[in-house]
Amino acid sequence: MTSGSYESALAAIAAERRDIIVMTAENRAPIRHLPALLGERFVDVGICEQTLVGAAAGLALRGRTPVAHALAAFLVMRAYEFIRTDVGIGRLPVKLVGYVPGFLSEGNGPTHQAIEDVALMRGIPGMQVFCPADEAELVAGLPAILASPQPCYVRYNALPPVCEHPAPFSIGRAECVAEGDGVAILTYGLMLREALRARAILEARHVPVQVLNLRMLKPLDEPAVLAAARGTELLVTLEDHLLTGGLHSIVAELLVRSGVRARLLALGLEERWFRPAPLPAVLRHEGLSGARVAERILETLIRPLPFHSGSSPCPIE
Repeated sequence: MTSGSYESALAAIAAERRDIIVMTAENRAPIRHLPALLGERFVDVGICEQTLVGAAAGLALRGRTPVAHALAAFLVMRAYEFIRTDVGIGRLPVKLVGYVPGFLSEGNGPTHQAIEDVALMRGIPGMQVFCPADEAELVAGLPAILASPQPCYVRYNALPPVCEHPAPFSIGRAECVAEGDGVAILTYGLMLREALRARAILEARHVPVQVLNLRMLKPLDEPAVLAAARGTELLVTLEDHLLTGGLHSIVAELLVRSGVRARLLALGLEERWFRPAPLPAVLRHEGLSGARVAERILETLIRPLPFHSGSSPCPIE
């Protein structure tokens, strides 16, 4: 077991809290050492995601805090009714950990691509949504997520550190990774790395860029997003998710609800699954690498504001 890993952090918390039950649907790779440590508090239901969620809900009703692991695509879609009905309606403290979400599924085809998971999970009343940028942030957020009485969906991410993460983790609080008053890039998860790469390119072109790592998409740090909208010329949402229902939708809803006008550029997947490939190739092909993101922002800044939908900027009243 690697020191500082998600597995070691979960093991340490479980050693102190007897209510923690670690569960999986035959997806043990990141938690392979826990059965020997936890004994009967480790439950593998096999390839049965609906059973996984139903059993987790039952354990939660008996005072346990289940942490259920499965591939994100199957966890949120195959077991959606169970999540909504068994966990969501009762607002039970079940923690759902989805492996290889978004572009992290890389070479997997559409059946294994979780690019609508945020949209599905945020639609459940009371469900929290945590999207760490790397394993360090996942570990930093784990104690608060497990202590929360609310259900939570976690986009599992074990990537190496993206940055130092200057702000301590707090539920519903974003992290300002870089300051700037020209462009604000709002992002989460693995796309923070591409946002920082884009910022380096843009800063070299004398375009000041703020990068906001949202960390949690529900509850959202609304004051931070609104401050970015008011304080910059262009607001950019960057995500490895469908634009529909994801960060773009979340931000647009907030701006409309708050009556804040902003120029908004949405960068993500539009009405299609991504082409399977190694992660760098996926990012390049989908036009979401740091270099391409910088290009698209520059293209937007120098052209007149159009009034149509899509990945082009549009005014939000």
